[in-house]
Amino acid sequence: MLIANTVAAQSNKILFVMSAADTLQLNNGEKLRQTGVFLNEFYLAYKSVTEAGYTVDFATPNGIVATIDKESMDDKYWKNNLEVKNEALIFIKTDSFFNGPMTLENAIENKSDYMGLIIPGGQGLMIDLMEDINIPILLKYFAKENKPTGLICHAPSLLLTVPREENPYIGFKVNSVSPFEEFVIERFIMKGIPKNRKIAKGLRKLGLRYRSGLPKANFAVKDRNLVTSQNPFSGSSFNVLYLEALTEYLERE
Repeated sequence: MLIANTVAAQSNKILFVMSAADTLQLNNGEKLRQTGVFLNEFYLAYKSVTEAGYTVDFATPNGIVATIDKESMDDKYWKNNLEVKNEALIFIKTDSFFNGPMTLENAIENKSDYMGLIIPGGQGLMIDLMEDINIPILLKYFAKENKPTGLICHAPSLLLTVPREENPYIGFKVNSVSPFEEFVIERFIMKGIPKNRKIAKGLRKLGLRYRSGLPKANFAVKDRNLVTSQNPFSGSSFNVLYLEALTEYLERE
């Protein structure tokens, strides 16, 4: 309640940037697979910040409604949270803000309105957000202002869109989907290899200090304003650290 009361006197908006891609090419285009945002990686973060008193705006490339990866609707990703899964499914069908996102260009125009940024995971972002010129602009802005930035599972790969000489996160501790988890996804779930992969290797090469937990671990890392998490099972760890980052930001302000 203290967080919510503190936020009430300030701008309390969190920007969720979402992929709008719906098809993933595998094996150099020989195979196509439905893709998108991973539902629990998005909704558990959304639920956490809104229940803490924050409001959320959504932004996607060209203002297209985010696609949800059908794989993420499988009960195995929700464990004992099937009630929350059903809540999430209703949300994506009925919420007017989710179904009416702004463009990334509009998000940049209004970037000072937001005290935090969250980018949920899923393979979709490896297609559109990875190639979008607006992503480095947003990442550099939130870093410059020390505003909490949360990147979930595949989303830490977007740090690779910022050239090393401009990258504010060089030397930060960072987490993402682990190499072994990438291998399992490619071999047993997607049964194919996407163009953009080997996230951990890329982060290390760029100059970030990559850390990971065991496969399927509830694992996240916070380094100053940056919070990164590993997989669909890391929601509670991510949420604790992201709310902590928001509290620290408010105390500094």
